[in-house]
Amino acid sequence: MSTKVMQVENQIIETVKNAIITAQNSGELAQAEIPQFKVEIPNDRSHGDYAVNAAMVSAKAFKTAPRAIAEAIVKNLNTENTYIKSVEIAGPGFINITLSDRYYSDILKDVEQKGADYGKSDFGKNESVLVEFVSANPTGPMHIGNARGGALGDCLASVLNAAGYKASREFYVNDAGNQIEKFKTSLETRYLQLFDSSIEMPEDAYLGEDITEHAKAFKEIYGDKFVNATSEERRSALCDFALPKNIQKLKDDLATYRITYDRWYHESELHNSGAVKDIVKKLVASGHTFEKDGALWFKSTDFGDEKDRVLIRDNGIPTYFVPDIAYHYDKLVTRGFDKAIDVLGADHHGYIPRMKAAMQALGVDPNRLEMLIMQMVRLVKNGETYKLSKRSGKAITLATLLEEVPIDAARLFFNLREPNSHLEFDIDLAVSEDSNNPVYYVQYAHARICSILRNLKAQGIEPKELSAESLDCLNAPEERELIRHIAAYTGEIINSAKEYNPSIITRYAVTLATLFHKFYNACPVKNAEENLRAARLNLCVATKTVIKNVLDLLKITSPEQM
Repeated sequence: MSTKVMQVENQIIETVKNAIITAQNSGELAQAEIPQFKVEIPNDRSHGDYAVNAAMVSAKAFKTAPRAIAEAIVKNLNTENTYIKSVEIAGPGFINITLSDRYYSDILKDVEQKGADYGKSDFGKNESVLVEFVSANPTGPMHIGNARGGALGDCLASVLNAAGYKASREFYVNDAGNQIEKFKTSLETRYLQLFDSSIEMPEDAYLGEDITEHAKAFKEIYGDKFVNATSEERRSALCDFALPKNIQKLKDDLATYRITYDRWYHESELHNSGAVKDIVKKLVASGHTFEKDGALWFKSTDFGDEKDRVLIRDNGIPTYFVPDIAYHYDKLVTRGFDKAIDVLGADHHGYIPRMKAAMQALGVDPNRLEMLIMQMVRLVKNGETYKLSKRSGKAITLATLLEEVPIDAARLFFNLREPNSHLEFDIDLAVSEDSNNPVYYVQYAHARICSILRNLKAQGIEPKELSAESLDCLNAPEERELIRHIAAYTGEIINSAKEYNPSIITRYAVTLATLFHKFYNACPVKNAEENLRAARLNLCVATKTVIKNVLDLLKITSPEQM
């Protein structure tokens, strides 16, 4: 599926190429291969809708001055059956192109025909992509970094699907390894303390209140049954009791945040299936391992990593790196996703080269694995760093944040900046109901259009399907600017997917709202003459459709009244 923007850009490229070939055939330009040229949108739209640099980049090939090449192109340009209205040469040889009224009319017809599907494309060719994000430690609640990772990963998956990829969402549950042993130790100690307060908590234990609450709830059910049991029995029973509750809490909090995963993949699956042992065998067979000081090492420096990595410690226990390798191998080979994207915190920069090295050693193209690094979030309230929840007095978690800030605001604010930039989240701004709040501003544009339509309907005036000819009258600068932005939506989704950057879509939404308000203030709808009013109503409806499509993509509500 192509968009009008793609169609017109391809049309311009073909028309210019044909003009060059015609000029070559007539002897006006030398016979030479036509260099690649660009069709770009000029910064100053008074120069036209598009600027073409074909003459500039062809000077060497045709051994002719760019201005003379431009004159030959324009002379031989056949614009019949195209959207090209006029052409002029600027400066040393740029070709500026202005589009016809029909182009703008056809954009609105395109929105009308596609409706909720407007903006979608087949750019990704149904390539399968696994987006793994949040994957918070199940031994405790999710923090603010997870809140940003959740909004980022979920919106990225939505953008990829809209751009024609087949994206799946996955949460990796670390239910094995050191952190689970630490979780068991913490639970065991808190449980035993309920019977003997003199027992001290180990220094590296988890000290959160949730551990104490789990121990108390366990005691309510089992009493002192496990006090005299073996430590292994006691630890297993406590973990089997508490861990599923923590995982369910993660699921519940993320569902509140409007995130639903296609799969919750447990690390224990890799251990139980033998995949962890198998991956070690595969790495040894690759010839990129060696033994040193009783441990098995992966020679990741063979693939550009800064140092070699331990796979199996001298006590025979695998490092966390091994199940992670097995997990990524499972994504890309066993399950056969075309690409895997991990959304990771800022402290994972060093993780990227070692994991890509492991994939390469295993014969997997490392470019199929993408690591998206997101920077830290700073919560701000009253102009100062905000760390404690006003309700609980404890550190802000995802759950407590969503008690203080609307979900719509949280999802949009966490995607206001590109992932690799630091984010300052202003609590006061997020809860404000004025145009300074970007989510309120975009939602208000949608509600404003709904109000216009309701008020006109009360007077017996409703939108109706118009021909392209009837829409040609929408030629005011504010109308054109708004339609151009509507036309750019599909391309922005594609750019967002290519760059793994949902903030492109967030910024698009804010600009769309701005351009609508600008149009509405400059171009009366209700009091325009009948034909123009009908055309402007169509533009309002198209804008409403696109705003809703954008907000739906971001999983943000589109209120009809505010």
